[in-house]
Amino acid sequence: MTAPRRPLDDLLLYRLSRLVGVAGGMVIRLCEGRFGITRREWRLIAVLASRGELGSSQLAEHAQLDRARTSKAVGSLVQKQLVSRVARAGDRRQVLLDLTEAGHALYEELFPLVTQINAELMGALGKQDAAHLDEFLHRLQARADRMVQEAVLPKADRGRRGAGPTPKPGKPA
Repeated sequence: MTAPRRPLDDLLLYRLSRLVGVAGGMVIRLCEGRFGITRREWRLIAVLASRGELGSSQLAEHAQLDRARTSKAVGSLVQKQLVSRVARAGDRRQVLLDLTEAGHALYEELFPLVTQINAELMGALGKQDAAHLDEFLHRLQARADRMVQEAVLPKADRGRRGAGPTPKPGKPA
């Protein structure tokens, strides 16, 4: 007898991913269709708007993106004249990133629209439920952060994508 299948809907991360996919899709459509930027570019613009001038590594950390993706998105934002790169005085290898005037203007126009989508979504909850959700999300984030620090997981081998699991030492593939 086989074990009963458990639906994906039992998994918190799957449910959150679906929620982000549906509601976040509206934000993506705004970003791409109306403002000509990707969601990743929007994330970097929002981080720079809220934190101010940052180095590339700091920006990647605050946006929770890897450095390669951050670098590619920054290059695109610089080309679109929404972000500027300024070398630090005394060390030309250190570059600071900041929003240009056009970047600030885009943020000021897009942020209220994103806020409105979030407010409409949160309208499904009463004030007390919203406060509980906020508390629960903080607790879940803290737990996830601890889990990542304590976990011993293999690094992804991007070159092997789709090749199946890595064979164990001494076993044929």
